[in-house]
Amino acid sequence: MAALASKERESERTCIVTRRREPPEAMIRFVRGPDGVIAPDIRARLPGRGVWVGARAELVAEAAKKRIFAKSLKEQVEAPAQLAQDVDRLLEADCLQMLALANKAGAVTAGFNKVADQLAKSAAAILIEAADGGADGKRKLRQSARRADAGNRQENDGVPPIVGLFTSSQLDLALGRTNVIHAALASGGAGMSFLSRCRRLAAYRGVTLDGAPLAAQMMRDEEPDAGERPEETVNAIGSEAAEDRKLDE
Repeated sequence: MAALASKERESERTCIVTRRREPPEAMIRFVRGPDGVIAPDIRARLPGRGVWVGARAELVAEAAKKRIFAKSLKEQVEAPAQLAQDVDRLLEADCLQMLALANKAGAVTAGFNKVADQLAKSAAAILIEAADGGADGKRKLRQSARRADAGNRQENDGVPPIVGLFTSSQLDLALGRTNVIHAALASGGAGMSFLSRCRRLAAYRGVTLDGAPLAAQMMRDEEPDAGERPEETVNAIGSEAAEDRKLDE
């Protein structure tokens, strides 16, 4: 046990802003580029001496504003004012690239009805909901997941992890389809890699995995399920059916 704890401590890195030690997957590595500009190394593969910052946008922004990179590297470096936004774009692109790879491997299903079928078969390990999609369809799929898994409670009350960090247009590009609002990933290495990258992006943005502000998510979890209203059901059926028709064309 002592040897294991020692190994875990050795694998941790120290944030140059907070001075806290955390595992590398919870941090962002930065290196000094050849031009003297600090560069994010989100996969921790670039050569050279690196420094680490906790994977949260406000910490990266603080490190750039207060010139903490130069102090830690003990050499003159320039940190762009938009560094925190640059890191966000890189983390986002990393997630979408992994989603595209999972799609090429045949692990992705798109379309409301097709995703519902996957949930009914307990074959969906991860749900993806477009950030700009309607709330009705999301609620209906969660209810479908709960019904399919009523006897086996899992994380998130029987519903697979839900990723809501990307817009429909971003999902379209990643999956090579049009009007993607709902998608599901089967279990497997590609899906789990995608999920771990999404968790990192959500933590960086200070939101939950489904894209909701943390405070709003806490309030939502405390609210009882009000059920469906008839008019919402009609609207949801129409919008989701239209989505499936476009995906099948």
